[in-house]
Amino acid sequence: MEFVIKISQFLLSLSLLIILHEFGHFIPAKAFKTRVEKFYLFFDVKFSLFKKKIGDTVYGIGWLPLGGYVKISGMIDESMDTEQMAQEPQPWEFRSKPAWQRLIIMLGGVTVNFILAICIYIGMSYYYGDKFLPNDNIKDGLLIESTVANKAGLFTGDKVIAVDDSKIKTFSEITEKVLFGKKITIERNGTQSTITFPEDFLSQLIDSKERGIIDLRIPFAIVEVPDSSQNKNSGIKKGDIIIGLNDYKTKYADEVKSALEKLKGQQVKATILRDKKETTLPLTINNDGKLGLVYAASSTPETLEALGYYKFETKEYGFFESFPVGLNKAYEKVDSYITQFKAIFTPSTGAYKGVGGFKAIYDIFPDFWNWQVFWSITAFLSIMLGVLNLLPIPALDGGHVMFLLYEMISGRKPGDKFMEYAQMVGFVILIALVLFANGNDIFKAIFN
Repeated sequence: MEFVIKISQFLLSLSLLIILHEFGHFIPAKAFKTRVEKFYLFFDVKFSLFKKKIGDTVYGIGWLPLGGYVKISGMIDESMDTEQMAQEPQPWEFRSKPAWQRLIIMLGGVTVNFILAICIYIGMSYYYGDKFLPNDNIKDGLLIESTVANKAGLFTGDKVIAVDDSKIKTFSEITEKVLFGKKITIERNGTQSTITFPEDFLSQLIDSKERGIIDLRIPFAIVEVPDSSQNKNSGIKKGDIIIGLNDYKTKYADEVKSALEKLKGQQVKATILRDKKETTLPLTINNDGKLGLVYAASSTPETLEALGYYKFETKEYGFFESFPVGLNKAYEKVDSYITQFKAIFTPSTGAYKGVGGFKAIYDIFPDFWNWQVFWSITAFLSIMLGVLNLLPIPALDGGHVMFLLYEMISGRKPGDKFMEYAQMVGFVILIALVLFANGNDIFKAIFN
């Protein structure tokens, strides 16, 4: 069932993005009286799952879910229809239109991608508002169990104040900024200092196969007392929170684990928080430093707030207030993705090792249905699709835009033969990138 939920979200999001992107090309093409021969969701290699001709356009669904396309008459694109290009240009063809009209048609797809992301962020801001944890409200620092982060100088209990001189305002922005930052300003035991990350920090993190580097410190809350536990008759029960072991104060789970290492093989007096009241119980720690209890690996904001660990804030926006908020969120995501992109194309960072394909995108979606999460992911993927399509690779929209700008500036149109060769080179580059990204997915699935 979890697979069905994840794959449904993946296909719905992908289909929505593809259809709207292609409509971005289709609408201006029609507006400029340019014939669109095909409009396809997914690729129809050899055959289609569905197709219907309406007017001059065949609308269909292909069987290969790697994207989609519109075939515009008189345009050198993925169809490589050289036979059509050998004939005399017709007034309804793409190549017969003024350069400015062709530029608008080519930019239509990515324009829709960015507009879609902005609209989603505006809608989410209005409907859901924002619930966030201000960085100032993280009083006892962060949970940092990554050995790579520890080696770089970050430890549990540290508070991240700024990254590359940019002040951290909320918890949600810390991980992303730290991953792609160089100079990290921290506060440790009331004293501020600066850590400089190695250039290959991302490479080290990817090679370590560690999942995440920064999280919130949470309480050691019991979720199960197994029958096999040495403490099954101690009186401890589900919902209890261990806040002390002998003389060790253990407000957080990481402090409990640290104390257990020091108290191996001992019977201890545990201070328990139950229904917001403190009590003491005798607990036995085995020789491996374990209590034989199952504790929560994560906690919801509501639970953490109710227990008094963190104070979250909620902002609600009116209809008109949501517009600048949504625009700002979209801008920040674009800026963030471009930063990630720069890191990927800087070999010394090793960020390219983390590039993923369709499996990586599929894994982003949760195994439960949540519309807020779905729309948030879809907005980010829309930005990702827009940025990727602007790359100056001939097989992508950005490649066509590059040649059109050259034509508009120089007054000279690249020849059809040159465009055909450029398109073939672009396809080779694009296929190589797709193989690399999806090859990374396969490699991780086998060796991780």
